[in-house]
Amino acid sequence: MKFSHSIQFNAVPDWSTHYIAYSNLKKLIYQLEKVIHLSSGGDGESRPLIQHEDPEIVFVRALDVELEKVLSFYTVKERELFEEVQNVLRDVDAFDEQSGDTDQERQLRPPTRGSEQQRPLRARSESLPSRASTDEGSNSDQSDNENTGLNTRGKQRRLSPGRRKSSTVIPGHMMSSIGDMTASTEMTRSRRFSTTFDDDYAEQAVLFSSGIMLKKRVINLYVQLCELKSYIQLNRTGFSKVLKKFDKIIDRQLRSKYMDTFVDTAYAFRPETSKTLEEQIHLMVHAYMDIVTQGDEAAATRDLRSHLREHVVWERNTVWRELIGMERRAEAASLGHTLLGRDTDPTSHRLQGDDELVLPTKEIATPLGRFRLPAWLVSSTLMTLVIIFAIFFALLFIPIMKKPEQQNCLALLVFVSLLWATEAIPLFVTSLTIPFLCVVLRVFRDADKPHHRLGAKATTDAVFSAMWTPVIMLLLGGFTLAAALSKCGIDKRIATFVLSKAGTQPRTVLIANMAVAAFASMLISNVAAPVLCFGIIEPMLRNLPAGSNMSKAVIMGIALASNVGGMLSPIASPQNIVAIGLMEPPPTWGEWFFIVIPVGIISLLLIWVLLLLTFQPGKGTSIVPIRPVKDRFTGVQWFVTLVTVATIGLWCASHQLEAEFGHMGVIAIIPIVLFFGVGILTKEDFNNFPWTIIILAAGGLALGKAVNSSGLLHTVTRLITEDVQDLSLYGVLIVFSSLILVIATFISHTVAALIILPLVYDVGKGLDEPHPNLLVMAGVLMCSAAMALPTSGFPNMTAIMKEDPAGQRYLQVKHFISRGVPSSLLTLLVTVTVGYAAMRVVGM
Repeated sequence: MKFSHSIQFNAVPDWSTHYIAYSNLKKLIYQLEKVIHLSSGGDGESRPLIQHEDPEIVFVRALDVELEKVLSFYTVKERELFEEVQNVLRDVDAFDEQSGDTDQERQLRPPTRGSEQQRPLRARSESLPSRASTDEGSNSDQSDNENTGLNTRGKQRRLSPGRRKSSTVIPGHMMSSIGDMTASTEMTRSRRFSTTFDDDYAEQAVLFSSGIMLKKRVINLYVQLCELKSYIQLNRTGFSKVLKKFDKIIDRQLRSKYMDTFVDTAYAFRPETSKTLEEQIHLMVHAYMDIVTQGDEAAATRDLRSHLREHVVWERNTVWRELIGMERRAEAASLGHTLLGRDTDPTSHRLQGDDELVLPTKEIATPLGRFRLPAWLVSSTLMTLVIIFAIFFALLFIPIMKKPEQQNCLALLVFVSLLWATEAIPLFVTSLTIPFLCVVLRVFRDADKPHHRLGAKATTDAVFSAMWTPVIMLLLGGFTLAAALSKCGIDKRIATFVLSKAGTQPRTVLIANMAVAAFASMLISNVAAPVLCFGIIEPMLRNLPAGSNMSKAVIMGIALASNVGGMLSPIASPQNIVAIGLMEPPPTWGEWFFIVIPVGIISLLLIWVLLLLTFQPGKGTSIVPIRPVKDRFTGVQWFVTLVTVATIGLWCASHQLEAEFGHMGVIAIIPIVLFFGVGILTKEDFNNFPWTIIILAAGGLALGKAVNSSGLLHTVTRLITEDVQDLSLYGVLIVFSSLILVIATFISHTVAALIILPLVYDVGKGLDEPHPNLLVMAGVLMCSAAMALPTSGFPNMTAIMKEDPAGQRYLQVKHFISRGVPSSLLTLLVTVTVGYAAMRVVGM
């Protein structure tokens, strides 16, 4: 939770300068951290000039200034409001006395001039002046109903709630003038009966207006007293949180000492002060109850509370919510524009005062003259789309395959593959076109011989049943575990604990960060792991000099390790889910770990050595150590941990429990129901899942089913098998692993798996020595190993977008090419040696 946001949204606007300066204190903490770091290392010129002053003394001095500011404002405001409470109570008593006399007179009054004369009364009351409200936005909503309930004193006094922060103050002497008017009316009633109604009307008008303004004053005072109570709460929380941050970053134990000695003993934060404030709030409830709700305290409390602003609570983000912003920046870096030419860079969005955004245009010279066209009409994206559609229609009508469903499926496969490879439109949008084209082109056949071509209705049922399978539920289960672990801070606790043991040696810190990134990828997917890891190393990056090789090495190391970590568990990356859906029988978690753990560890060590040799991060580098979280494990964190461990345990034993659960996707329902059912995760967290990845995977499953059902996959497999039949299994493994590595480098890892793995599986089945699962397993590992470019996988895209405090990117494209290409080749080498041996051991 970002407390600076909490202050921003919950503070009273008029008091904003009197709250604790939380952001400034945070900046001071970071400055002190840098001073400590420079004092402990570096050359003499870089060390601070003032080294004798203890950071704790500097910070306590700043806290004292803030505490004095808060206490001074509270004391003045409390005195002002408490005096106003007494004035209001006196005026309420006077109003009750006067309105009691009027009630007796009303019994003698004929029932005339009722509804006709209430309308001008209402108009008059609405024109009365009032003091400035602290919530101007709601003033216009209540003018029609703020005076209802006061036109007859006694039995119909309920007022419709309306937001009023302040109102006109009615002096006590006005009440005496009301009494004089009433006495005058009594004396003249017997002499001038013809003017009775007019005199009584004037009397009621004054009384009625007084009642409205009294109600406004009570509401305004109640709101301000509650705001003062919130002022105490926010500031006390602010002192506690900023002290906690100081202790964490500077490694001190100041929080409990300062809170007990100075904050909790200060007048504004004493329990008796809060009790007195509560009593004043209760007095306002009783005053409202007397003049509006006829003694109904529950109704008075309900009406008054409706005028309070809702307290904005900032929940801890899940890793998927943080991913949304990262993904947007990555899209801006890779594409930079949409088909219509609108820039997706958030910095170019229209702000207040900017002119209206217009589509860019481009002037074209032709033999008929010069024409100005929208830029998107002549953009490379549109040209790419035109070419892809031309290829699609050409494949539909140029006879290549013997059967029409295979011909249409070939056109569909090429069309979708080109759209995915070029990203001319978003990947998930391409996936959504697959079921539509499958139905329109009728590419599905009956499973039984003689394989009749299915109609549109039967094809619809077949394609949508292929899109939602237990594999998709397994993907959702992985997302749920990642969201729960990140929301409860468990992933960060584990990561910081491991990194705190790494010390300050650059080479040790580098391998520790890489190991944490790989482990986090295994647990919460390699899409989310870089977001977590880059947040953890932020304090270390802040204190490294600009352009430090250590910064480059650790960011690059996290990205490459996250790619390797994408192969370490079935839920570590979407392409693994695709592979599990193809393999028959699917490997257990134990078998998966037996194969990938050795491959992952050896690959990480080789990449670590490569980064040490190329970046040489140890030269003149002093590192701020990462400190572990010291808070105790809560009950919720224990619950999330137990459910996560139990779920992974059931996944590992899924083959043994196949008679009970059927598939790992069914087991994935358990954490989804538990975490969302008890409220650990909310509907908003569910909406923040990366649904584009799910749609992409679902579309890929539908495409695989279409290629298989149409017979196209069998035909292509037969042709490829004839070409590789002279090769051994190991030779086929090397050919396909290298091919997949090259393709996945230039397109999405998941897309590469969706396009190639079904073909690989069928080729493996057609070999003299069938080993389809082995080829698919090696192929999916190569999808994760493709990391040569900034666009090769989400971890790389996250790393290339990482910027230093000056706004300069830590890494450039050349860094990825010079380190990513060797890293990919090293991982390929490990996979076709160590990985191949492990796969043969488990019987693939």
